[in-house]
Amino acid sequence: MKLESVKIGRIVNAHGIRGEVRVQPYRQDPQFLTRFKTFYIKGVPVKPTACHVHKSLVLMKLPGVDDMNAALTYKDTDIYLRRDDPKIPRDMVFDEELLDMEVIRDDTGEKLGVITEVTEYPAHDVYTVRGTREILIPAVPDVFIKSVDLEANQMVVHILEGMDGNEI
Repeated sequence: MKLESVKIGRIVNAHGIRGEVRVQPYRQDPQFLTRFKTFYIKGVPVKPTACHVHKSLVLMKLPGVDDMNAALTYKDTDIYLRRDDPKIPRDMVFDEELLDMEVIRDDTGEKLGVITEVTEYPAHDVYTVRGTREILIPAVPDVFIKSVDLEANQMVVHILEGMDGNEI
């Protein structure tokens, strides 16, 4: 389901004494977050005055946050982007948009169920699909994932023999 805003990170701590915050990106490359000028924190648009990558984190200087104590008030706060931001690629799909998405088999048109979980593994993600039975589908485009339609809330997948739990 296409969302209006998507969670892209979490403020995990203050950085230094001048009010910068450390943002842990949620499943994105830290460099990806530096493209954006407006973020949403607690539903309010915020335009950081500085935003750069430091190791695996993003350091942001938020307006009006000028010391460590002020920065610490944002600790454990999620950061969001508007889904319609022009800098987000049209074909990019976020994990939370996949939850409860209907999954359809490409060869038979059979409805397999809905995605209930996205699990991250080093090689690729795995989608847990629950219907009449549970199926694990590797998130490999053009091999297992044939198409994703956010508007229709549907994913078409290719299932190899035996993956669906039926006897071979």
